Amino acid sequence: MTDLILSKEEGARRGRYVARLAEIDAEAEITFRHQGAGIISADHTGVPATMSGHGVAKALLNYMLEDARRAGFRIIPIFPFVRSQYAKHPEWADLFTTKPGEDP
Repeated sequence: MTDLILSKEEGARRGRYVARLAEIDAEAEITFRHQGAGIISADHTGVPATMSGHGVAKALLNYMLEDARRAGFRIIPIFPFVRSQYAKHPEWADLFTTKPGEDP
């Protein structure tokens, strides 16, 4: 994966983590909503076909997890991709509101 650019866009109630590849005119995202003090819900992950196979969704998830650690918030894993990755990584339990493999 070359020239992957990750960023966060945040509003009062909603936001998203965004990935862009310099050589591809598209963007991938994980959208989220603020659910209260120190909690967001990871609602949707979208990766266009032109970015598929570049590890973008995992890079976005890792970026969101790093942000949660740094900023001290927890995540409600709504979207199946986030839930399935969390089920494979129980060591992330301190960042989520549910147990690994548990539906929110």
